[in-house]
Amino acid sequence: MSQKYCRLIQPQDDWTHWSEEAEALHGISRGALVTHGQPPRQICADLNKLLVGQTVYSDGWVVDYPWLIKLFDAAKMKMTFTLSPLENILTEQQMEKWHDTQETICAAKECHRHRASSDAELIQSVFMQTQHYSGSTSHHF
Repeated sequence: MSQKYCRLIQPQDDWTHWSEEAEALHGISRGALVTHGQPPRQICADLNKLLVGQTVYSDGWVVDYPWLIKLFDAAKMKMTFTLSPLENILTEQQMEKWHDTQETICAAKECHRHRASSDAELIQSVFMQTQHYSGSTSHHF
């Protein structure tokens, strides 16, 4: 059984990187994050509890990993899980079919919302679909 986890994160005062681009992409203003977001310590405690001992794969590792470091630093906590690039578990055949498969699935699901949980669900669907091209079934999420 899969579990979704999606929360707004309350920005710290020194987090000044929430640009107009980020606001447009996510559809959330910094003010909304301040008002409705949860403190980093709560988010990190939740993530550690949900993901303890697991390896989590990201399609945007170069952005996601530094962000997680910043988040956990603000919470004064250590991650109990590992973040790894998705490419580490993709076959060459999966990589070749990834973009087209993602577009097909996204069109069918009418993807509009850019949130961690819905993005993760899309990536999982694309991974599972592209396994059919490679004949690989050794990885599970």
